[in-house]
Amino acid sequence: MKEELIVGLVSVSDRASAGVYKDEGIPALKAWLALAIAAPAWRDETRLIADEQPLIEATLKELVDRAGCHLVLTTGGTGPAPRDVTPEATLAVADKVMPGFGEQMRQISLKFVPTAILSRQVAVIRKGALIINLPGQPKSIRETLEGLKDTGVHGIFSAVPYCVDLIGGPYIETHESVVKAFRPKSAQRKPA
Repeated sequence: MKEELIVGLVSVSDRASAGVYKDEGIPALKAWLALAIAAPAWRDETRLIADEQPLIEATLKELVDRAGCHLVLTTGGTGPAPRDVTPEATLAVADKVMPGFGEQMRQISLKFVPTAILSRQVAVIRKGALIINLPGQPKSIRETLEGLKDTGVHGIFSAVPYCVDLIGGPYIETHESVVKAFRPKSAQRKPA
């Protein structure tokens, strides 16, 4: 049986979850992943939820512990406003913190806006899953995942496949025209 990658996609938004406006985060993530992932076959588990810490924590636990996600990407709820609690919820369910992902996302976003220093995205490992908080805007999601090719600034997704390898997940191959996965030579396999 072929390996399958299971990706959790969580949009954290009080207004979108209440139907006040249409969520743009999950569609942006699905579209980008469809372009970026070459193998293995993957499927998503999506959740659109309010910005409530207990709900975010329960959703992350459910996606990893019960749905078996190898990778969970959240969008929204990472600013300094009182209702923005996605990082706190993510850290509360973590086994290990992966600070480099948040550092790189802020570096990329600082190329565009000085307020990027207000973002609080984090990444963690929970059991056999990598959980990453992404920005809320589709353009920012793409930039942080993909990087800035014309400047040589790597996006965070370059490191995701190898991280997923190291925690026991499926071997992810990417379309290099979108984002090139980096692995040391000793961890590389021949393309499927």
